[in-house]
Amino acid sequence: MTVTIHHALPGRLRVHYDMHEVSPRQAVLAQSLIAVQEGVIDISVNTNIGSYLILFDSSIISQSEIENLFKALGPKYLEDEKLLEAVAQIPITESIMSIFVSTMLDYLFKKMLPLPVRKLLLIKGIVPRVLDALRIYAKEGKLFSTQMLDATALSLSAITGNTNTASSISMLLQLGEDIEDVTRRVSYGNLAHKLLISDEPVHILDGNGEKTIPAEALKKDDLVIVREGSMIPCDGAVERGEGMVNQASITGEPLPVEKKPGSGVFAGTILSEGELVIRTRATGQNTKVQNIIQMIDNSQNLKAAVQRRSELLAEKIVPFNFALAGLTWLVTRNMTKTMSTLMVDYSCAMKLAAPIAVLSAMKEAASLGISVKGGKYLEEIAGAGTVIFDKTGTLTYANPRVEKIHAMKGFDENFVLQTAACLEEHFPHPLGRAVVAHAEEKGLFHPETHTKVEYIVAHGIASTIEGKKVRIGSAHFIFDDEKIPFDETVKSVQEESARTGQSLLYLSYDGRLAGVLAVGDPVRPEAREVIKALRASGIRRCVMITGDTEGAAKKIAESAGLDGYYAQALPEDKVSLIEQEKSLGNKVVMLGDGINDAPALSTADVGIAIEGSSSIASDTADIVLSEGGLKSVHTTRLLGLGLLDKINRNNALIIEINSALLILGVAGLISPQIAAVLHNSATVAISVKAMQPLLSAGEKS
Repeated sequence: MTVTIHHALPGRLRVHYDMHEVSPRQAVLAQSLIAVQEGVIDISVNTNIGSYLILFDSSIISQSEIENLFKALGPKYLEDEKLLEAVAQIPITESIMSIFVSTMLDYLFKKMLPLPVRKLLLIKGIVPRVLDALRIYAKEGKLFSTQMLDATALSLSAITGNTNTASSISMLLQLGEDIEDVTRRVSYGNLAHKLLISDEPVHILDGNGEKTIPAEALKKDDLVIVREGSMIPCDGAVERGEGMVNQASITGEPLPVEKKPGSGVFAGTILSEGELVIRTRATGQNTKVQNIIQMIDNSQNLKAAVQRRSELLAEKIVPFNFALAGLTWLVTRNMTKTMSTLMVDYSCAMKLAAPIAVLSAMKEAASLGISVKGGKYLEEIAGAGTVIFDKTGTLTYANPRVEKIHAMKGFDENFVLQTAACLEEHFPHPLGRAVVAHAEEKGLFHPETHTKVEYIVAHGIASTIEGKKVRIGSAHFIFDDEKIPFDETVKSVQEESARTGQSLLYLSYDGRLAGVLAVGDPVRPEAREVIKALRASGIRRCVMITGDTEGAAKKIAESAGLDGYYAQALPEDKVSLIEQEKSLGNKVVMLGDGINDAPALSTADVGIAIEGSSSIASDTADIVLSEGGLKSVHTTRLLGLGLLDKINRNNALIIEINSALLILGVAGLISPQIAAVLHNSATVAISVKAMQPLLSAGEKS
């Protein structure tokens, strides 16, 4: 591999390579091979201009030695298929300006060629467009397509001898298509970057210790060191160390997962605690997180109806372009005016701006922890009239808390809580964890003064403290099995728990009832505010459906400010309710988190899995909220409404601008070339506008 020195400073070197001899992927491979050499601090590659920037420790490696390293990279390395497959390729940076400059240079060069050569090149450019238009007609039956529009304009120019005009039109058409193509790729790339890319350097182990390299230089079997708070840059297996990894971006799991030697890890996940040494299995485009990009590609098959309507409207307008061109020719007999009408169409901008707006909205959603599996779901949630909530884990955290302590005569609340926590800490079932957590919040310590603790399944816990028998558990265990005298004041406690849906734990001490702990699953604090905001956005009905008891359902529904609730419902009951709502003409959004919610999530117009959902619920749902809780539901609704408004406003603007250009062309006020320039400029400008964020900073918070 031959390189030339562009400029050199102590510890800093810029070299260029021959882009005709070395492919972008080979350039990246060379980067990764040089990066691991002793003394090389950092190396970056720009595959657009064929350049490397190397930072190095001149006390370890010299400039000439670096040059020799490049020279040593012959076909043995750069054409090795295994090495090339193991390296992630740097995405090529594209810019509209570079496309414009290269197109104009090519156009000016052709202008200097002899006329016969220019005519041959013109025909060479026209024939593929004509064939493309005929192919679409043969395959889809569309005679009046945008491809036919372009082919007609070019052919008429060439047939009438307007070679300069035809060349200009051909160049402008190609420029417009190239710009549209790069705009679309950039919009995909931006979304992919938001979901996948980290700018963090990668730390690897080699024979001489630890080394820092760019993420794109990472290759298969490298040993990567990942420290607390860092993103894991590759798929692989833990070689050494232990840690807790947040895998929400891949699996949707809300809590970090323990990783130890032998455990698999995925690119894009975060190491929350600890330090890991990971053996790289896959990088870049080959990682599991690449499934997200596949989701983006698949989402184009899930187009929003408003996007499909935009494309259909654009196609329906094309015949009118031909009709207008024909009318212009009949009235004016002026070929210039006729070609001006053929150079302006509504299709390009509408077909480009709408999908870019959808992708931009999905990117914005991803930045807020909202994974949308298709543009159509943003439109569906915007048009929804009913939102149905599951209770446990959705409107609540599925995390029981002690809500009230009823101390009996002769005992106080602190004693009841402290004693209960002393027993419950040994058996971490949900109610027990709630008791222990509440004692910790109160600052109550519970020293180990009891004897052996016995857990009686489905009944309770038995032990002895300072010679006194202590029991905690269900009413059946305390009053029937242990024969503890029933206190009449408990009746009112039981009646209250039936109304509120609380679970009761009974504590006895030395043969007497000491107290009753009421444990509930409280509503999420943001629930009432979110439901109010959903109504303000146009949602007409917010209800809850749950398999829980009537009392628990009523309490949560009232706390959240819902319009109604359905209690003691089975999974099939949830499906029936959704189908009933849909039969009334309502679009339904269903929120859930559990396996039992999966059928309902798939039945609804939009199924949403909230953070902490089971993997089945997340897989079934159309939208997955990985952060933000219930507030993200309202945010998603605003994104959907904003997307529809943006596409409709863009379509109106497209019609206004292009109609004005058509009028100017018919009036002879602009030439076909100017019409093409203005048309393409408007298309790009509206496409850029379609990329702008939908939500303000206040709406995102």
